[in-house]
Formats: sequence, structure tokens, C-alpha cells
Amino acid sequence: MIARIHGILDSIDDGVAFVRIGDPATGALTYEVRLPSFAVTRLMDSIGGAVTLHTFNWLESQGQGSSMIPRLAGFLTAGDLRFYELFTTCKGIGYKRALRAFALDTATIAGAIADRDVSLLQSLPEVGKRTAETIVLTLKDKVNSFVSAAAYGATGDGKKKGSAKPQAAGGAGSMAREAMETLLALGENRVQAVQWIDAAMSEDDRPKDVTELINRIYRIKAGA
Repeated sequence: MIARIHGILDSIDDGVAFVRIGDPATGALTYEVRLPSFAVTRLMDSIGGAVTLHTFNWLESQGQGSSMIPRLAGFLTAGDLRFYELFTTCKGIGYKRALRAFALDTATIAGAIADRDVSLLQSLPEVGKRTAETIVLTLKDKVNSFVSAAAYGATGDGKKKGSAKPQAAGGAGSMAREAMETLLALGENRVQAVQWIDAAMSEDDRPKDVTELINRIYRIKAGA
């Protein structure tokens, strides 16, 4: 089983990363690695450079079970991978569906689950109201470690970010929810709003409140 891949990110196409291992002059392998939605945006600037992805393997049924195709998913941190494995224990959440649903980062989704924030979860791709309620019911008491790790600046590998400041657990989820409500009230598209929120929340200097988050989102929208 492949646990981790380190290589050159040749390209990303439709949510799939192509990671090359080895020197093309002497022989190389290129792995097809499916990505969670939020990771696609974050890796675009890394195309042509070295990347490390923590991987998850599964077999995908084809032709009503007549054949099984091996698939590989890749995550930016070990923490993202562990959260994905937990998330896919929910009834009705398959491996591919979960990858598409991860339009926001692990910390924000975990915070929404801890806050019982069905509205924010329902804004994610592939997640309707009933599925959001199932996610909360199944995972509400299992995500505290992911929320607290984010709140105190820990990476998925258990290392602390030196410049990070403590934040209230669940605060990211609440901020994202309020921003989503504001953007929808202003007539913005829900899917596009999720992407803008993730881009703004993934900046090194995370917004301190909803007003700052909305201002950053509109700078992103304007291409600033």
C-alpha cells in the first residue's frame, strides 16, 4: 500500500494531480492522485515543483462490480488524511464524494461539525441537508482533536507553526458560515462563495473577523 508520495507535480486536471517519480531521462513513473477540492487551488502554484502527498488507497467498482480499479487520493497533511478517513465513515459518504465535498479545509469543516453547523455543511458540494445532519450526528463527538489542532496552529504532522496565534475552537466554522450567509444575501453563487471563502481562510494571515473576511473575498473576486 502506498502511504506517501514525494515527487514532481507535473499537472492538475479535473481534480487529479499527476505526480512524477524519478528522472524521465533514466525512467520515471507518474502517479494519478485524486485531490480534495480545496487542495486543488492550493497546489496550483506548485506545478512544476516538488510536492509531498499523504495518500489513501481504495478499489473502485466498475461495470456493476465486474472489475475493480485501484485509486489513490492525496492529502496535504497527515491530519487531512485522518480527517478524510473519519469523514468517510458517515453513511452515504463514499471516497469520491468526500473528495468533492472537501471544498473547505479540514479545520473549517471540523469546526462546523463541532458547532452542529448544518447550514455550512450543506453549502459543501455533494452535501444536502439530510447528509449534513447525518454528518453532525455521526461525527460531532469525534472531531475535537482536528478543531483544537487548527486552533493552536498545529500542522497535520503534529508540528506547531511558530507564528500562529490561538483561536477559539469552532471560530473558523462560525466565521465561514456568517460570510456564506452574507455572500448569498448579496446574490453571489453558493459554489463560488465556498471557493472564495476557502481561498481567504487559507492565507497565512487568517482574517480576524467576518468583516475582514468579506473584504478579502471581494479583493480575491476582483483579482487583487
